[in-house]
Amino acid sequence: MKSVRFKLLILALLPLMVLMPLLLLLAQSRWTADYDALLTAKVDSDLRIAEQHLGRIMTSTGDRVQAVAGSDEMRIRLAAGQAAVESFLAERAEALQLDFFYYLPAEDIGEEARWPVVAQALAGQQTAQIDIFPAEVLARFPGLADRAYLDLIDTEAAVPTDRMAEDRGMVIHTAAPVRISGQEGVLVGGILLNRNLDFIDRVNALVYLNAATGGERQGTATLFLEDVRVSTNVRLFEDVRALGTRVSAEVRHAVLTEGRTWLNRAFVVNDWYISGYLPLIDSFGNRVGMLYVGFLEAPFTGAKRAALLNMLTAFGAVLVLSAPIFLRMARGIFSPLERMTWTMKRVERGDLAARNGDVGSQDEIGQVATHLDTLLNQVQERDQALRDWANELNARVDRRTAELQETNQKLEDTFQQLVMSEKLASIGEITAGVAHEINNPVAVIQGNVDVVRLSLGAEAEAVKTELDLIDRQVQRIDGIVGKLLQFARPVDYGRSDVGASVAQVAGECLGLVGHVRSRQEVALLPDFRDAPEVGIHPGELQQVVVNLLVNAIQAMEGTGRVDITVRRAARDGQEGTELVVADNGPGIDEASLARVFDPFHTTKPGEGTGLGLSISQTLIRRAGGRISARNRPEGGAEFTVWLPALTEEAV
Repeated sequence: MKSVRFKLLILALLPLMVLMPLLLLLAQSRWTADYDALLTAKVDSDLRIAEQHLGRIMTSTGDRVQAVAGSDEMRIRLAAGQAAVESFLAERAEALQLDFFYYLPAEDIGEEARWPVVAQALAGQQTAQIDIFPAEVLARFPGLADRAYLDLIDTEAAVPTDRMAEDRGMVIHTAAPVRISGQEGVLVGGILLNRNLDFIDRVNALVYLNAATGGERQGTATLFLEDVRVSTNVRLFEDVRALGTRVSAEVRHAVLTEGRTWLNRAFVVNDWYISGYLPLIDSFGNRVGMLYVGFLEAPFTGAKRAALLNMLTAFGAVLVLSAPIFLRMARGIFSPLERMTWTMKRVERGDLAARNGDVGSQDEIGQVATHLDTLLNQVQERDQALRDWANELNARVDRRTAELQETNQKLEDTFQQLVMSEKLASIGEITAGVAHEINNPVAVIQGNVDVVRLSLGAEAEAVKTELDLIDRQVQRIDGIVGKLLQFARPVDYGRSDVGASVAQVAGECLGLVGHVRSRQEVALLPDFRDAPEVGIHPGELQQVVVNLLVNAIQAMEGTGRVDITVRRAARDGQEGTELVVADNGPGIDEASLARVFDPFHTTKPGEGTGLGLSISQTLIRRAGGRISARNRPEGGAEFTVWLPALTEEAV
């Protein structure tokens, strides 16, 4: 997972092997959703057509009954007596294709007035509604009870029931007022919808004349009495209609219980259909049935599957053709990088003569390899010079050892400080050279990262994490180089004649140590009081404060608190500002307390350089201030920094 080869292969192939399939999948999903929405809109339109057709039948039935009620023939038959009326209505019922047609004088209506259509006709208004006639009402009309009777067929997913048959009838029920020659009454007529296959086939033919959804054979229409199919062209078998089968419990609840129109896929008897169910309301305002239209889902599912298969086939062909090209181009990147890795491993083992040589590439990677060889040459030369100088120094020390044996301990201490000073000077010189040489390859790396980001464009989002990681590491190298140069040539990085607010700089530093604080449960408690500005560069003061805060947090080793106090303080009659950083950790052992500001002295072997506090002391002293350390009586270490106030002359 850490090899450059693997990462570059992922970088090259990820857009092709991952992003492109994701985009294709997204496009397919969006297309499928739009396609399904289109099918749902189509079945909704079909359902509205069927509803309008049923409404036209109800309206035309009522209008025909109204026409008979106001006709001259009806007036003549009323004058001739009840027998003449019944004979006339029997003739008209056959002509108007009504299943029942009768006249009720106003005085004989009785229980018939419970039907809202009859009650409204008595009030002088003709209406036509859907009503459910129980078996005893159907029995009054010859043959209607037998036509309405259906054996219930056990249907999967339907609501369980103990009923074995449906003997009620769903009818188009209409009534018109009769007011002729002083006689008042109601003319009642209707059509039984149970087993009314002509009606349901007309609905189906009207809705599915367009072959886009498969034509009449794949489109279906059904009339439900509650959840029972009483008129349908859905087939159980080739020539057997699914009369007596029932709708699923889910659809029944949505349409009959909640009163919603169902527009979705549904399993109808023996296959999946894109379905629409509309609740039917009787004259009492109750939901008594459903009107259904739908068409087979299978042809459209096959079309979606074929489209997906074609898309996957095209992607596979693109992948097979393009992957070898990517791998061939990537080989020109892998070889130089692997050679540089092998060279660095040899250097780590002590072979300073190891070099990359000609990597066979003149691009940016080849330039990085050349720069690396140049840097290794300089390192080898400086290492050899350092060794020669060390040998010469050792020889001088050996020659003068005999002469210095009688020197007291003070001279010995002075000599040790001289050695340390010389080492620091040498390391500073080498550090400055190395830092300058590092800047060149770092700039090349940063430039190439920007080129990669621009080249990938929107696809760079897939590797944003890796590119951002490179940016942060380059910035980290820049910061380290800056610190190395500052340590090597402090004069070049001296403070300007601009003062600094200790409280402001300390407040900014609290956010800079978040990466250290996040690994421990340490509370930072600032107490910033009014204090004058001091004569030190803000960047130098920031370096001192960050160093003190990091040391305090790391000393906690888990949990604790760090108090940061800024206050006005005077030293030797001179106004100034005092910064105190105190922790409640284990404190500093007495042996280290006296050497805490010595260069290269550290209490964290393997983690720090031991230069942080030494550099901090140098910066504070150069600004005319003081820095000190002590162990608090209540436990923990306390570092105090005092800086003189910025005077008007200094400004």
